[in-house]
Amino acid sequence: MKTIKVGIAGLGRLGKVHANNIAFKIPNATLTAACSIVPAELEYAKNELGVTDLYTDYREMLEKADIDAVAIVTTSSEHCWQIEAALDAGKHVFTDKPLGVDLEQCKLAEAAVERHPEQVFFLGFMRRYDSSYAYAKKKIQEGAIGKPYMVKAIGIDPEALVEGSIKFAATSGGIFIDMAIHDIDLMRWFLEDEPTEVYALGATFKHPEFQAVGDDETAVATYKFKNGGIGVIHVGRTAPHGYHVETEIIGTEGSIRISPVPEKNLAMLYNSNGVVTECVEGFPERFAAAYLAEMQEFIDCICENRKPGVSVYDGTKSTAIGFGTTEAWKSGKVVAL
Repeated sequence: MKTIKVGIAGLGRLGKVHANNIAFKIPNATLTAACSIVPAELEYAKNELGVTDLYTDYREMLEKADIDAVAIVTTSSEHCWQIEAALDAGKHVFTDKPLGVDLEQCKLAEAAVERHPEQVFFLGFMRRYDSSYAYAKKKIQEGAIGKPYMVKAIGIDPEALVEGSIKFAATSGGIFIDMAIHDIDLMRWFLEDEPTEVYALGATFKHPEFQAVGDDETAVATYKFKNGGIGVIHVGRTAPHGYHVETEIIGTEGSIRISPVPEKNLAMLYNSNGVVTECVEGFPERFAAAYLAEMQEFIDCICENRKPGVSVYDGTKSTAIGFGTTEAWKSGKVVAL
């Protein structure tokens, strides 16, 4: 069995998840190199992951490291040029969402992918690889709920992690680019259609630091689709109970709800507080299996010389919709997509 040698760029919270999966959980992959501008992250790679080929310069890693592929888990604004550089260097590329933080960047990434059709490009829309979302898609394709016409999605980060959200708010692209891209992708995936217009609102009641950089702590968007379908997205950063991700797909003959209660597990605590179900604390916990599945699929695509189900164009479309949503949020007007 061929082993794919991978270099990772970025070892923050999600970067560590991907790095551990590559290093310890995917049998046909090995983590060969790591790049970060944060010294503590390189120490982590050395001490916890056993990686000794370490870099602070991404281009230097591409030039010198013995790698077949790169996993890009850096700040969103860095993704597209890093994609282009890696593909031009002959490497297969996995990148976390979003594809980019503006459409010009996304088009550069598209052009790079088109220049290198022999290489695998994989965009990390990991919810498509979550067992519950994949099951929902299968049931929809089987006709279990008739024709799907509405998707309602909620994605709220826990209050316990809000300081990190505040820290990166200024460079995140705004709440919809930062937090709604997965839900936008899922709306398109489940409805198999494209939105034509959007109206959005945002608000901040608890942490004025978000508005100080032109962002908000919570927001809602409503979408109209070409075939008349509807999408509703609610995103936020202050869930007091934990990481709350919920999706409902409504069809002419039924509906499917995914994670209506963001349960940590199947245990329920009975005590003087009543009946308590603990919630997951963050996205690495909720989507641990999905992150592993998508990285395994990336490696398998390389080994089997095939293309993944998610394309660079899905990334551009979701980013474009995200920016249209941001425009609607900022202007207070309905925006054509």
